[in-house]
Amino acid sequence: MDMNDSIKRERERLIQRLQASGYIKSDEVERAMRTVPREEFVPAQFRRHAYRDTPLSILHGQTISAPHMCAIMCEFLDLAEGQTVLDVGGGSGYHAALCAEIVAPEGTGVPGHIYTIEIVKSLVEFAKENLEKAGYSNRVTMVHGDGGKGLPEHAPFDRILVAAAAPDIPQPLVDQLVPGGIMLIPVGSRGFFQDLMIVRKNEDSSISKKRWGGVAFVPMTGDYGH
Repeated sequence: MDMNDSIKRERERLIQRLQASGYIKSDEVERAMRTVPREEFVPAQFRRHAYRDTPLSILHGQTISAPHMCAIMCEFLDLAEGQTVLDVGGGSGYHAALCAEIVAPEGTGVPGHIYTIEIVKSLVEFAKENLEKAGYSNRVTMVHGDGGKGLPEHAPFDRILVAAAAPDIPQPLVDQLVPGGIMLIPVGSRGFFQDLMIVRKNEDSSISKKRWGGVAFVPMTGDYGH
């Protein structure tokens, strides 16, 4: 069996496990997890481990989240075609590609768009290459910058996904979320335990927050980070 066949089998086994565990609930998230090639978003030496349900190292002490956490976050975001999404802490570009597969699938008449911001310059270049190889560069805009500040020039956003732990919820991100929008963000210390917060902006622009449970993300850096 060549590596590509092995990768396909590992991907299918992973998806079945994530469904059985209740992490993948919707057809949209299942299709995204099956369509986006995670092996294209990890360093070459980890390619054969791409479908293990574990975080993997990428560059400069950063990680690509475990597949089950990617599925959880995609499900909680309640993504739909046509939405504009901000992905903070873009990393290798994998989670942005998953979101793009849902909000801007090939052939849709109402394509959405993903804006992803990453503070580590070399990761920005790595992610751009990965997104190009995987066929998502037309649906994902990768930006080098301080994610806690968001991207006001592209706001407002229907959904905001934060993949780095902040000491508190950055106000610029709250401001850039549409009324009716949802943000997911891990909040807590630099250590590897935080609460994943589901933040909803109500139609009157008030905010409601709900804790999902404990997670482990790398710390956010920059003005609103640790």
